[in-house]
Amino acid sequence: MADVTSKSILESTIPALLTAKPELAKDINAIIHFVITGDTGGTWTLDLTKPSGWVTSGAVGEPKMTVTVADADFVKIHNKQLNAQMAAMQGKLKFKPMDMGLAMKLGKLLT
Repeated sequence: MADVTSKSILESTIPALLTAKPELAKDINAIIHFVITGDTGGTWTLDLTKPSGWVTSGAVGEPKMTVTVADADFVKIHNKQLNAQMAAMQGKLKFKPMDMGLAMKLGKLLT
């Protein structure tokens, strides 16, 4: 696989997973903003209240949660090189507001 980036995870990997397992979108059923910091970062909206077209570049809609993480850390979490719970405890992965139930459901998409 080519270099994995936050953009490819959000725009390709997660939509492919949701297409294969649409029950994940139904289970989460929320709008989440991802704020990826760093040179190759940006903001994406993951809208799991829709039946398809889940990922949009930029902040769209009213999020139930905003996830902030550095680009390199997001890729490490996805590649299982960094534990998401440890990253959260170390302040590398931030949730606002902190909704543990929603964060745990999101973990199914990221790993």
